[in-house]
Amino acid sequence: MRRGRGSLLAYKVILSEADIHRVLDRIAHQILEKTQGASDVVLLGVATRGVPLAHRLAERINAFEQVKLPVGTLDITLYRDDLARQSIRAVGRTELPSGGIDGCQVILVDDVLYSGRTVRAALDAISDLGRPAAVQLAVLVDRGHRQLPIRADYVGKNIPTSLAEQVKVLLSEVDGVDEVRLATSGASAEPSGAQSGSVQ
Repeated sequence: MRRGRGSLLAYKVILSEADIHRVLDRIAHQILEKTQGASDVVLLGVATRGVPLAHRLAERINAFEQVKLPVGTLDITLYRDDLARQSIRAVGRTELPSGGIDGCQVILVDDVLYSGRTVRAALDAISDLGRPAAVQLAVLVDRGHRQLPIRADYVGKNIPTSLAEQVKVLLSEVDGVDEVRLATSGASAEPSGAQSGSVQ
């Protein structure tokens, strides 16, 4: 247990760097098994932390089976259903692979699955970008408390949580460290300078 910054409440690390590595290896193997080496698979990382996760999965899949999957970036800012209630947010970049997503098997990659609203926004964004043959979802953590009928096809770890708890995924590409932390509301689970992720 570690104390959060500016709070007497503590957080605990529920996935270490080594744990995250093992989890991503497992998801990569599951993707290979389920897609059976199909050549039309595209990984789309949901900004922010879904993007490095998608690139890591592509690297592992290539290392395991020498299959190079195209990777894209999906920004869902303008598709969020809470946009009017949030402070002004910078719109990020959406970058599709050169071949687009029409007719492809798209695998959305994100860090945490919570209410399902981020995934709904991602599906709306995809519908404006093309017509994939199928869309699947891969997440590092599923914390429950769904508000929409959405489930992940690939889950790194299911973590039962209360609504008073926060799950924070930290990745070296964004935060300088690889960890998944669980904190009670009021405790800071973020290192100094960490960027907040999307509402899941």
